[in-house]
Amino acid sequence: MNVDVVRLIGAVNRELETREFNGKPARALVASRVYETTLDDLWDALTNIERLPRWFSPVTGDLRLGGRYQLEGNASGEITRCEPPRFLSVTWEFSGDVSWVQVELEKIETGTLLRLELLAHVPQEFWHQYGPGATGVGWEHAFLGLDLYLAKSGIEPKEAEAWLATDRGKSFIRQSSDAWGQASIAAGTDATAAREAAQRTTEFYGG
Repeated sequence: MNVDVVRLIGAVNRELETREFNGKPARALVASRVYETTLDDLWDALTNIERLPRWFSPVTGDLRLGGRYQLEGNASGEITRCEPPRFLSVTWEFSGDVSWVQVELEKIETGTLLRLELLAHVPQEFWHQYGPGATGVGWEHAFLGLDLYLAKSGIEPKEAEAWLATDRGKSFIRQSSDAWGQASIAAGTDATAAREAAQRTTEFYGG
Protein backbone atom coordinates (compact mmCIF):
# COMPACT_ATOMS: atom_id res chain seq x y z
CA MET A 1 0.00 0.00 0.00
CA ASN A 2 1.27 3.42 -0.96
CA VAL A 3 0.07 5.52 1.97
CA ASP A 4 1.28 9.02 2.81
CA VAL A 5 1.34 8.73 6.60
CA VAL A 6 2.42 12.33 7.19
CA ARG A 7 -0.46 13.64 5.06
CA LEU A 8 -3.03 11.47 6.84
CA ILE A 9 -1.86 12.46 10.32
CA GLY A 10 -1.68 16.13 9.40
CA ALA A 11 -5.15 16.11 7.84
CA VAL A 12 -6.88 15.45 11.17
CA ASN A 13 -7.69 18.12 13.75
CA ARG A 14 -8.02 16.70 17.28
CA GLU A 15 -9.78 18.30 20.26
CA LEU A 16 -10.80 17.22 23.76
CA GLU A 17 -13.42 18.54 26.16
CA THR A 18 -14.83 17.54 29.55
CA ARG A 19 -18.60 17.88 29.97
CA GLU A 20 -21.53 16.85 32.12
CA PHE A 21 -23.72 14.26 30.38
CA ASN A 22 -26.61 12.36 31.94
CA GLY A 23 -25.58 13.73 35.30
CA LYS A 24 -21.98 12.46 35.15
CA PRO A 25 -18.64 13.81 33.91
CA ALA A 26 -17.93 12.76 30.34
CA ARG A 27 -15.04 13.02 27.90
CA ALA A 28 -15.72 14.46 24.45
CA LEU A 29 -13.24 13.51 21.75
CA VAL A 30 -13.53 15.40 18.46
CA ALA A 31 -11.73 14.48 15.23
CA SER A 32 -12.29 16.42 12.03
CA ARG A 33 -10.81 16.53 8.54
CA VAL A 34 -11.65 17.50 4.97
CA TYR A 35 -12.37 14.97 2.24
CA GLU A 36 -12.11 16.04 -1.38
CA THR A 37 -15.60 14.99 -2.41
CA THR A 38 -19.09 16.42 -2.43
CA LEU A 39 -21.35 16.67 0.59
CA ASP A 40 -23.83 14.20 -0.90
CA ASP A 41 -21.15 11.68 -1.85
CA LEU A 42 -19.57 11.71 1.61
CA TRP A 43 -22.97 11.33 3.27
CA ASP A 44 -23.72 8.38 1.01
CA ALA A 45 -20.36 6.74 1.78
CA LEU A 46 -21.13 7.04 5.51
CA THR A 47 -24.71 5.75 5.37
CA ASN A 48 -25.14 3.50 2.33
CA ILE A 49 -25.37 -0.13 3.43
CA GLU A 50 -23.67 -1.22 0.19
CA ARG A 51 -20.75 1.22 0.47
CA LEU A 52 -19.94 0.88 4.17
CA PRO A 53 -18.28 -2.57 3.81
CA ARG A 54 -15.91 -1.17 1.18
CA TRP A 55 -14.10 1.04 3.70
CA PHE A 56 -15.43 0.28 7.20
CA SER A 57 -17.48 -2.80 8.07
CA PRO A 58 -20.61 -4.68 6.93
CA VAL A 59 -23.71 -3.41 8.71
CA THR A 60 -27.17 -4.85 9.21
CA GLY A 61 -30.33 -3.63 10.89
CA ASP A 62 -33.12 -1.11 10.55
CA LEU A 63 -31.17 1.83 9.18
CA ARG A 64 -33.57 4.68 9.89
CA LEU A 65 -34.21 7.14 12.70
CA GLY A 66 -34.98 5.14 15.84
CA GLY A 67 -33.78 1.90 14.27
CA ARG A 68 -30.92 -0.27 15.44
CA TYR A 69 -27.76 -1.25 13.58
CA GLN A 70 -25.14 -3.97 14.02
CA LEU A 71 -21.59 -3.71 12.69
CA GLU A 72 -20.10 -7.10 11.88
CA GLY A 73 -17.83 -8.12 14.77
CA ASN A 74 -18.07 -4.69 16.32
CA ALA A 75 -20.51 -2.27 17.93
CA SER A 76 -24.27 -2.03 17.72
CA GLY A 77 -26.60 0.77 18.69
CA GLU A 78 -29.55 3.02 17.94
CA ILE A 79 -29.81 5.75 15.32
CA THR A 80 -30.85 8.76 17.41
CA ARG A 81 -30.55 11.56 14.84
CA CYS A 82 -30.57 11.47 11.05
CA GLU A 83 -30.79 14.66 9.00
CA PRO A 84 -29.44 13.98 5.49
CA PRO A 85 -26.96 15.04 4.32
CA ARG A 86 -25.48 16.77 7.36
CA PHE A 87 -26.15 15.15 10.74
CA LEU A 88 -26.03 11.59 12.04
CA SER A 89 -25.99 10.50 15.68
CA VAL A 90 -25.92 6.96 17.07
CA THR A 91 -25.32 5.18 20.31
CA TRP A 92 -22.17 3.03 20.24
CA GLU A 93 -22.69 -0.10 22.33
CA PHE A 94 -19.76 -2.45 22.74
CA SER A 95 -18.73 -4.93 25.46
CA GLY A 96 -21.41 -3.66 27.81
CA ASP A 97 -20.38 0.01 27.50
CA VAL A 98 -22.35 2.77 25.79
CA SER A 99 -20.95 5.92 24.20
CA TRP A 100 -22.45 8.44 21.82
CA VAL A 101 -21.19 9.25 18.33
CA GLN A 102 -22.19 12.27 16.30
CA VAL A 103 -21.12 13.00 12.72
CA GLU A 104 -21.56 16.43 11.16
CA LEU A 105 -20.78 17.28 7.53
CA GLU A 106 -20.24 20.74 6.08
CA LYS A 107 -19.62 21.75 2.49
CA ILE A 108 -16.55 23.97 2.15
CA GLU A 109 -14.51 25.33 -0.73
CA THR A 110 -11.99 22.47 -0.78
CA GLY A 111 -14.49 19.62 -0.34
CA THR A 112 -16.51 18.42 2.65
CA LEU A 113 -15.55 18.80 6.30
CA LEU A 114 -16.30 15.75 8.43
CA ARG A 115 -16.53 16.33 12.17
CA LEU A 116 -16.83 13.26 14.38
CA GLU A 117 -17.54 13.57 18.10
CA LEU A 118 -17.38 10.69 20.55
CA LEU A 119 -18.85 11.30 24.01
CA ALA A 120 -18.21 8.72 26.73
CA HIS A 121 -18.14 8.18 30.47
CA VAL A 122 -14.55 7.00 30.83
CA PRO A 123 -13.25 5.52 34.12
CA GLN A 124 -10.47 7.70 35.48
CA GLU A 125 -8.08 4.77 35.78
CA PHE A 126 -8.52 3.88 32.10
CA TRP A 127 -8.15 7.51 31.02
CA HIS A 128 -4.93 7.94 33.01
CA GLN A 129 -3.55 4.72 31.56
CA TYR A 130 -4.29 5.33 27.87
CA GLY A 131 -5.65 8.85 27.41
CA PRO A 132 -7.72 9.84 24.37
CA GLY A 133 -5.70 7.75 21.94
CA ALA A 134 -7.42 4.57 23.12
CA THR A 135 -10.42 5.52 21.00
CA GLY A 136 -8.89 8.28 18.89
CA VAL A 137 -6.42 5.98 17.14
CA GLY A 138 -9.19 3.50 16.38
CA TRP A 139 -11.34 6.17 14.74
CA GLU A 140 -8.37 7.32 12.70
CA HIS A 141 -8.20 3.78 11.33
CA ALA A 142 -11.70 4.45 9.99
CA PHE A 143 -10.61 7.83 8.60
CA LEU A 144 -7.77 6.02 6.83
CA GLY A 145 -10.14 3.49 5.28
CA LEU A 146 -12.47 6.25 4.11
CA ASP A 147 -9.55 8.19 2.63
CA LEU A 148 -8.37 5.17 0.63
CA TYR A 149 -11.89 4.35 -0.52
CA LEU A 150 -12.73 7.86 -1.73
CA ALA A 151 -9.39 8.02 -3.52
CA LYS A 152 -10.49 4.89 -5.43
CA SER A 153 -7.37 3.04 -4.32
CA GLY A 154 -9.08 -0.32 -4.66
CA ILE A 155 -7.75 -1.33 -1.23
CA GLU A 156 -10.18 -3.42 0.82
CA PRO A 157 -10.62 -2.94 4.60
CA LYS A 158 -8.84 -6.24 5.33
CA GLU A 159 -5.83 -5.07 3.31
CA ALA A 160 -5.77 -1.79 5.22
CA GLU A 161 -5.98 -3.70 8.51
CA ALA A 162 -3.05 -5.91 7.47
CA TRP A 163 -1.06 -2.81 6.49
CA LEU A 164 -1.26 -1.57 10.08
CA ALA A 165 1.08 -4.43 11.07
CA THR A 166 3.79 -3.22 8.66
CA ASP A 167 6.50 -0.75 9.62
CA ARG A 168 4.64 2.11 7.92
CA GLY A 169 1.40 1.02 9.54
CA LYS A 170 3.05 1.02 12.94
CA SER A 171 4.39 4.50 12.19
CA PHE A 172 0.81 5.61 11.47
CA ILE A 173 -0.33 4.20 14.83
CA ARG A 174 2.54 5.82 16.71
CA GLN A 175 2.06 9.22 15.10
CA SER A 176 -1.70 9.13 15.64
CA SER A 177 -1.22 8.19 19.29
CA ASP A 178 1.38 10.94 19.76
CA ALA A 179 -0.96 13.48 18.15
CA TRP A 180 -3.74 12.55 20.58
CA GLY A 181 -1.19 12.91 23.36
CA GLN A 182 -0.52 16.45 22.17
CA ALA A 183 -4.26 17.14 22.12
CA SER A 184 -4.43 15.91 25.70
CA ILE A 185 -1.61 18.27 26.71
CA ALA A 186 -3.43 21.15 24.99
CA ALA A 187 -6.52 20.25 27.05
CA GLY A 188 -4.55 20.60 30.29
CA THR A 189 -3.08 17.15 30.96
CA ASP A 190 0.40 17.02 32.47
CA ALA A 191 2.81 16.62 29.55
CA THR A 192 4.72 13.68 31.01
CA ALA A 193 1.54 11.81 31.90
CA ALA A 194 0.06 12.46 28.44
CA ARG A 195 3.17 11.19 26.65
CA GLU A 196 3.36 8.08 28.83
CA ALA A 197 -0.33 7.35 28.12
CA ALA A 198 0.32 7.83 24.39
CA GLN A 199 3.18 5.32 24.55
CA ARG A 200 0.95 2.76 26.25
CA THR A 201 -1.70 3.34 23.59
CA THR A 202 0.88 2.76 20.85
CA GLU A 203 1.87 -0.52 22.50
CA PHE A 204 -1.79 -1.49 22.89
CA TYR A 205 -2.40 -1.14 19.16
CA GLY A 206 0.73 -3.15 18.41
CA GLY A 207 2.76 -0.26 17.08
